[in-house]
Amino acid sequence: MKKGDICEGIVKDYEFPNKGIIFCDDVKVTVKNVLPGQKVSYMVQKKRHNKALGKLMEILEKSPLQTDEPFCPNFGLCGSCIYQTLSYETQISIKEKQVLSLIDGVCEGYVYDGIKRNPNITGYRNKMEYTFGDEYKDGPLTLGLHKRGSFYDIVDASCCKLVNNDFGKVLSTVKNYCLVNNLSYYHRISHEGFLRHLLVRRAASTGELILDIVTTSQAEHDFGGLVSRLLSIGLEGKIVGILHTFNDSVADTIKNERTDILFGKDYFFEQIMGLKFKITPFSFFQTNSFGAEELYGVVRNYIKSSADGRIVYDLYSGTGTIAQMLSPVAKRVIGVEIVDEAVAAASENALLNELSNCEFIAGDVLKTLDGIEEKPEVIVLDPPREGIHPKALAKILDYGVENIVYISCKPTSLVRDLEVIQERGYKVERVCLVDMFSWTGHVECVVLMSKVQK
Repeated sequence: MKKGDICEGIVKDYEFPNKGIIFCDDVKVTVKNVLPGQKVSYMVQKKRHNKALGKLMEILEKSPLQTDEPFCPNFGLCGSCIYQTLSYETQISIKEKQVLSLIDGVCEGYVYDGIKRNPNITGYRNKMEYTFGDEYKDGPLTLGLHKRGSFYDIVDASCCKLVNNDFGKVLSTVKNYCLVNNLSYYHRISHEGFLRHLLVRRAASTGELILDIVTTSQAEHDFGGLVSRLLSIGLEGKIVGILHTFNDSVADTIKNERTDILFGKDYFFEQIMGLKFKITPFSFFQTNSFGAEELYGVVRNYIKSSADGRIVYDLYSGTGTIAQMLSPVAKRVIGVEIVDEAVAAASENALLNELSNCEFIAGDVLKTLDGIEEKPEVIVLDPPREGIHPKALAKILDYGVENIVYISCKPTSLVRDLEVIQERGYKVERVCLVDMFSWTGHVECVVLMSKVQK
């Protein structure tokens, strides 16, 4: 076997999040975007010693696990869903096996509390960031999601079932308006063009929607006609705000350089676990509102007794959802978050919920902890996907608190940090998974740890 060879094999094993394992002549080959039991052909991209990386070429035989037909015509094109041909029970079983095999590699003796099912396995996302572009080079304008494995090609996402039907109606209306008005899209190589993104947010509790059209400042256009069209389409929910954000950054992300309100307001309120949260276009908030209630319910059960009457640090606190959930039982909750806007939103939401024992500090966890006078007795960690910076983790563990709860959306980062935490004298007590992103390879993991008493 050498680079460039076309080979065939059966996927014998499966690693998080979508890596199939094929054994060929004692070589372990990793191929993405396959399923356990499939027979596939693949091209060898890299080979080193007894390991290789292959690119999927064709699925030759279906897996015995595949019992359903995909419910989206873009399945396999879009980079999101990977499990549409599997039953829901099969996909959450695969997620359990993948994550527990990782945790079992570094931990032992813990209690596994199972996997919490997604309350809504379709229509669960409350936010989407669509991109303007074309489906193929020099093709007509489209609006949707990046094609799997492509930085440039865009797949129309009006049929996506991970969101409420309102999203597709809004997307189609915006796309058709832009086509009729011959508006150009932003080219990622030349950095020329007008249309960049469409941001849609919908409150699960009320059905209220905020729409934000993101463009460059390279052209001028009066979106009054689009506003009228959007307000006239029949939706299950109600549009409460239509915005226009300008972004001239070369990065392919939404950056707010200026936002104009074209209609209504730039916020709505969402409710989770009896708490009210103000959501703006760029607020940091869980993308599955009802799934978040399941997730935070696990966190609260794990930490409620140990947080009772104590000082709790909520590190990487985002908009402070966890801090506010723990506020009624804690003596004081201090949240630390690096994004200024998220901290401002957290403080505003705490006032909205009449919680006086929450404080939110803007800053990097590593640099901020030394300046906080009140020391924690319990710590909650909800870091970014890549986990915690080693120096920050060391500083966190120096507090020697009795209990730590770690929330992770990327199990490979979690287990790396768990090794360090255990070396510093902590034991993993309980583990629970929460499926918040059905049909995709993602899953949330909550881990309760306690300080080993010497």
